[in-house]
Amino acid sequence: MQTTIQSIGKCEIRSPLQRLGPHIQFKDDEDRVLFDHSFAETARAFAKGEQPVSFESAGPRERIFFDPSRVNAGIVTCGGLCPGLNDVIRGIVVELYYRYGVQTTYGFRYGYRGLIHRYGHAPMPLRPDKVANIHLSGGTILGTSRGPQSAAEMVDTLEEMKVNLLFVIGGDGTLRGAMELCGEIERRGRRISVVGIPKTIDNDIMFLDKTFGFETAFAEAVKSVECARIEAVGSPNGVGLVKLMGRDSGFIACFTALAGGAVNFVLIPEVPFQLEGARGLLEALRYRLEKHKNAVIVVSEGAGQDLLASQPSRGEGADASGNKRFGDIGLFLKQRIADFCASRKIDLNLKYIDPSYTIRSVPASAHDNVYCSHLAQLSVHAAMAGKTGMLVGCWHGAFVHLPLELITHGRRKVNPREDLWLAVLAATGQPANLC
Repeated sequence: MQTTIQSIGKCEIRSPLQRLGPHIQFKDDEDRVLFDHSFAETARAFAKGEQPVSFESAGPRERIFFDPSRVNAGIVTCGGLCPGLNDVIRGIVVELYYRYGVQTTYGFRYGYRGLIHRYGHAPMPLRPDKVANIHLSGGTILGTSRGPQSAAEMVDTLEEMKVNLLFVIGGDGTLRGAMELCGEIERRGRRISVVGIPKTIDNDIMFLDKTFGFETAFAEAVKSVECARIEAVGSPNGVGLVKLMGRDSGFIACFTALAGGAVNFVLIPEVPFQLEGARGLLEALRYRLEKHKNAVIVVSEGAGQDLLASQPSRGEGADASGNKRFGDIGLFLKQRIADFCASRKIDLNLKYIDPSYTIRSVPASAHDNVYCSHLAQLSVHAAMAGKTGMLVGCWHGAFVHLPLELITHGRRKVNPREDLWLAVLAATGQPANLC
């Protein structure tokens, strides 16, 4: 596992943070956080005469690479909306201005398109007064977009505007785009730092404890599930069906079920299920209705896509970010449950709720706001120290630097054999195997 962080050059400038004296704890590149924090794995590595795999600690450096008086910074937000985007923007601008004295920060509008002149999106000057209250609103003050753009054209803009720090806030596709930017910058021999702040509401980025906005998202989802529960218990044979975000990973569905305590079935992409048969979902639902007269089902958007393979609504092609288009599992389940109950002469009262756009558009919670602020501040420290081709994240409770290359080769998923899924099974009482 390659965990080395690329640096633009030697850090020879005294950090302006040194004026804070002993109140600030500086880090150096030898401060490391273990990848595997178990004693056994660490002992095994040392017994073999090897260094255990570790990540570089995030934090301010005593010496920095860039002269703050000559820094022009840029910020771009890409992909779908997520609670906390404005919080991160605000944190970066405030840290650059007040801690490092950086006077010029541009917000590139509507994602990577804002870095290409022909789209006509003029950069937005960002200063503390401009961003003072943006964290009180959801979304992103800069706007966003999907889709790949020409790395060469984007670097042309960075060179023209003399931007030497670029903060990229986005998910898997956005971070792959940041890698392409780094490659083009390196080919040109330019000294531009590119630092990522990982954003995905699905919480599915590798080697991270969590991504910002996730806690806000599942807290909002709990409210929708409670609405579904109230609808379900208010009618005989009431079923509340809630579709939540989660293309490849079911973290939102799992945490929502655990937090709300009102869910009877959780369907996620990592655990296959069948509809028909004695052990399928429909029979399990019939049994639940027979005993309790109500049920609440939570399904991730990426669950059960194999069942949709022959359906007209199965989804075709890919979106602008290159993600495969999924069929609507929520509407599919709604119809199949209705047909099944009709065939069994069960008087069904089903309510279907899809709160996805409501969830992703709300302001960040207080806890997520603090987390976003930490990510923003640590990203600025890394960029000013000349780190590039990396992102800042939290691993085993510690903030670390991670190479972009490392985290773009897969997605973090719910492990059906580990504690999270076992806790969901215990909380819902659903069969372990719906096949």
